[in-house]
Amino acid sequence: MKGICNVLHGLKPVMLMVVVQIAYSAVNVLYKLAFNDGMTVRVATAYRLAFGSAFTIPLALITERNKRPKLTWRVLFMSFFCGLFGGSLFQNLFYEALALISATFASAIYNLVPAITFVMAISFGLERLNLRAASGKAKVLGTLIGIGGAMVLTFIKGKEIHIWPFHINLLDPHQHQNGHVASHSDDSGINLLGVLCAIASCFSFAMWFIIQAKMSKEYPTHYSSTALMSTMGAIQATVFGLCVERDWSQWKLGWNIRLLAVAYSGIVASGVVVIITAWCIQMRGPLFASVFNPLMLVIVAVTASLMLDEKLYLGSLLGAVLIVCGLYMVLWGKSKEMKKIAMLVPSEITQEAEAIEVVVSSTPADNYKCDQNNHSQTTTTTTTRNEVQDHEDLSKKWGN
Repeated sequence: MKGICNVLHGLKPVMLMVVVQIAYSAVNVLYKLAFNDGMTVRVATAYRLAFGSAFTIPLALITERNKRPKLTWRVLFMSFFCGLFGGSLFQNLFYEALALISATFASAIYNLVPAITFVMAISFGLERLNLRAASGKAKVLGTLIGIGGAMVLTFIKGKEIHIWPFHINLLDPHQHQNGHVASHSDDSGINLLGVLCAIASCFSFAMWFIIQAKMSKEYPTHYSSTALMSTMGAIQATVFGLCVERDWSQWKLGWNIRLLAVAYSGIVASGVVVIITAWCIQMRGPLFASVFNPLMLVIVAVTASLMLDEKLYLGSLLGAVLIVCGLYMVLWGKSKEMKKIAMLVPSEITQEAEAIEVVVSSTPADNYKCDQNNHSQTTTTTTTRNEVQDHEDLSKKWGN
């Protein structure tokens, strides 16, 4: 019985990450239905970030009230751009793409984020292009495969694939999406504007990763930084939405699919899911959480083909597989690099720690020389401890 409990405890992070991907998949399907009901992308984005901010602010005030560092102008400046690239701009672009192309297509393009992040990190000098190592080759090759998969997904359709004996079409073909007639499944894959919006959203999200990495070092409180980001994004999205969307009827929420979509995405996807993901990252690391991203593509593809009458094509399937393969190659290369760094730095820390032990333990043996050597022993110990602290700081830096 104890062994079964241990196995279930070990599987808990896996099961929780599966729940996370199901929750994200539900967001895509709900937004597709809300857009088909006539809700605009600008209004949906503003309400989602507002719900997310209303949920995360009390959470941050309660859980981090005694350990929150000082809020500086530099932190506010970075949170503004986190809210822009990871919130308002990203969601406006991604959900505009979701309104123009199929949910499966948009979910597949989203898996390009790690590859685009790698390219941007090299451009900003945050990553090194080490082609001599296997990890460097894997990251470059994975990036190229992912980009190739996106090209195949965009331009090649191929034979239609049938996986269901029946279809449930929840989309009303007579409704309109954001001023455009609702795109049919047959031609949604070649909507160039939707494809460009999806790719642009990946670049925006990749930029958020880079800025968030710097903000995490200066303001290392997860809930508070998330609340700041959601609040900044909500302000930006609301101002932008009010400037673009002048029809006040669009801002009214009734007991319908619109309220369900924005409330669910704000509270569950931007709130509860963030907490679950943070716990899983703490238990197993960020790489563990990243490898579950393609699961959302599978769930969305199956759900959309059953409930939204989206058609699956051989070219779309091949492109999605290439994107997922590229994603795992990039993640594998990054994991090899982190393991190598983790093996090098702790070994040096261990050697320095042993030096401390030798110095401290040798002093009692020469008790009669204690007064003469006390000053030199203290200096040596202090210097060695400072060196260990430097190595610990270096280890934390690479770990972040």
